[in-house]
Amino acid sequence: MDSKRPIEIYAEMTPNPESQKYVTDQHILPNFQLDFSTRELAEGSELAQMLFEFPFVNGVFIAGNFVTVTKKTEYEWTEINTELKAAIKGFLQSGKRPVADSLLPKDILEMQNPAAAETAPVTKIKDLLDKYIKPAVQMDGGHIELKSFDKGVVTLTLQGSCSGCPSSTLTLKSGIEGLLKRMVPEVTEVVAEAE
Repeated sequence: MDSKRPIEIYAEMTPNPESQKYVTDQHILPNFQLDFSTRELAEGSELAQMLFEFPFVNGVFIAGNFVTVTKKTEYEWTEINTELKAAIKGFLQSGKRPVADSLLPKDILEMQNPAAAETAPVTKIKDLLDKYIKPAVQMDGGHIELKSFDKGVVTLTLQGSCSGCPSSTLTLKSGIEGLLKRMVPEVTEVVAEAE
């Protein structure tokens, strides 16, 4: 990240009233995402740890070029938005690394061998999620990931603003399940797990 270049940042509402997405013109965490639901889990992310210092922050999700912050219900966005935006911008301009190398996927991918376990339906499911579902979900400040495919049941992990969102069940059942059943005949059901 070039700390000398000015950073543009703006806030977007998400379908989850307790989460807001802060989008920047710089990559924060390209090709990967991390969800921190507690201050204790933020170990290894200076950016998430800094945000958890605010008494109103209840969760931090970092992906691509945005940070989704989930607030505690007793606070209003109008009271905290300017402070959060300034804090994220200041952190990014400092040139500090938002996430330690130990949390990046290279280590995780080396420990697992997904190629051996991957089947044709899993490949199709991943392709459909990557092409149609993830971009829409990321626009709303969240992320969705395939956790498993077993006996026709697709289990997805919901992160960022999707975790705890009132409309996520409707989106999951009417949108995602419908698409996957039509395109991958082996799929019988789609279920979600919040991370």
